[in-house]
Amino acid sequence: MSISSINYSSSILGAQIRNINQQLTDLSTQLSTGKLSQNYAGMGTNEGFAIAGRAQLSNIAAYTDTITNVNVSINLANTALQSLTKIRSTVQTGSASTAQDLNVNGQTIAQNTAAAQFGSMIGVLNTQTGSRYLFSGTAVNTQSVADAGDIINGTTTQAGFKTVMAERQAADLGANGMGRLVQTQPTPSSVQVSEDVAGSPFGLKIKAVSSTLTGATVTGPAGSPVSFSVDLNGVNPNNGDKLSIQFTLPDGTTEQIDLTASSATPTPLGSFAIDASTPVNPDNTAANLNTALNTAITKLANTSLVAASAIVAGDNFFNTASSAIGTPVNNQAAIPAPISGTTALSGASPSDSISPGFVAGDTITVNGTTLTFVASGATGNQLNVTDSIQALMSKIDQITGTSKPSTVHGGAITVNTDDAASLSITTSNTGALGALGFGSTPVTATQPPLRVGSSPASSATTLVNGSANTVKWYLGNDGPGSPRSTAMARVDDAITVQYGAQANEDAIRRQLQAIAVFGTFSTSPTGQYSGGQVSALSLRTTQALTQQPGQQRIEDIQTDIAMAQNTMKDASTRQTQAKAQLQTIIDQAESASPDQVASEILALQNALQASYQVTSNLAQLSLVKFL
Repeated sequence: MSISSINYSSSILGAQIRNINQQLTDLSTQLSTGKLSQNYAGMGTNEGFAIAGRAQLSNIAAYTDTITNVNVSINLANTALQSLTKIRSTVQTGSASTAQDLNVNGQTIAQNTAAAQFGSMIGVLNTQTGSRYLFSGTAVNTQSVADAGDIINGTTTQAGFKTVMAERQAADLGANGMGRLVQTQPTPSSVQVSEDVAGSPFGLKIKAVSSTLTGATVTGPAGSPVSFSVDLNGVNPNNGDKLSIQFTLPDGTTEQIDLTASSATPTPLGSFAIDASTPVNPDNTAANLNTALNTAITKLANTSLVAASAIVAGDNFFNTASSAIGTPVNNQAAIPAPISGTTALSGASPSDSISPGFVAGDTITVNGTTLTFVASGATGNQLNVTDSIQALMSKIDQITGTSKPSTVHGGAITVNTDDAASLSITTSNTGALGALGFGSTPVTATQPPLRVGSSPASSATTLVNGSANTVKWYLGNDGPGSPRSTAMARVDDAITVQYGAQANEDAIRRQLQAIAVFGTFSTSPTGQYSGGQVSALSLRTTQALTQQPGQQRIEDIQTDIAMAQNTMKDASTRQTQAKAQLQTIIDQAESASPDQVASEILALQNALQASYQVTSNLAQLSLVKFL
């Protein structure tokens, strides 16, 4: 019988020692790294939660970066918008000033300030963050608006606003400087005033005439072109009798001329002299009335009309792609006249109605919403066949939600909309739509800049598409949908924010337009009517820069992007909380407690020491000692 020596490497005790050594190595690694394991296999059953948590943390990190970048854009946009409100306030304060002293260039200090502020506003609208233009909508790599000099003065091939305004002024004043009105004396006892061309968009439009002139006969306003006449019938009016004429100006405002019969010497301002010769000759009174009326019309044309013309020129140049304009059409009155807001949508001839008219059962569809014509008792999306054109336009405006009500002027309907690219109007009665001036094809808002249609401008009768030869002031995106939707970002798993902006938004465009008009207009520093022109323009500029109910405001744009910022702030708060919770889950699944590891190491060291002692004793064992 033989006894072999103990083989350490193959003994159970040796394997146990190796196992303890490996555990000590693992625990030492855990103690130095703070991790349970250096591979997923050693992490345990909770590692699946940790992996999912890490994926969520990665998403949160991406959202955090997005929120940071979007906040930069929003902060810059808000700063720019705040600058615009300050510019508005500065120009409005200047335009409201009573000081009308003209410099050698025919402008006031307030106008010079406005010209400088226009340049500042252009700079603000071309604000960039990195290479992204903030007010270009989706066209982020395109400059938002053209350079200020090009907008005002034009280029070598395209006309700027100054040219468009000068053309419009010449067209509105006419060759005789009387606002396209023709004044005559058909008989020695009468005076007649008529518009020069039916349906022309230019000049003064006769709205109403009233008289208290004793013995006089007033006819009109009526006819095509519209005219009125006053015949004294060989009778002198009494002292204090009055003739009043209301005119509609191109910008839609109304002015009234009042002429009072007077026997005073000298004849007071705003009066006409009653003939006092012996014997009395009423025809001389009619001649005096004719002279006084000519003077009053000329003054109105060269003051308020000039200012109104500048305002409308601004609209022709800046307010592009915001309306659909029909062709001028007449009603079916005994003496046909341009349709107006009071013209009925159907009626028997002769009457102030369109022909052909709408009948019960006809429909008009606006942006997908259908308006139905009924014989009477219309409710909701219905119209009575006898309703007026104004009633129809009000219904259309309700559907489009426009901030600028649609109008009818000079026989032409203008359908305004804040989202021009999405405007669509169709009908089941194409004849009646044609009678409204829109032909048989669907109405779509594709308005270009408008220019005076022929030369010389003083005799022009139309406005035409100026796209080919006029500076395009807005260069950014002009597609359908809200400007806010032109920039979107996902900031959480189920949350996106919209923070886009466009320089042609109604609030921005109206301000830019008003400041451009005020800062560009100039007149003769010594002209007879110069002070009146600037005064009338200043009043209109102040009104244009005053916020009106229902109109978009720059503050509304700021509110929109502030809401996006608040949404991101809330999302960021939730993500911060989720991040802490996820990190806790990951730590619990992957981290090793230093205290626990140290305790386990101590226990293993004791066990290892005992194992080594036993092994040492066994290694010294012999048969003699065993026996």
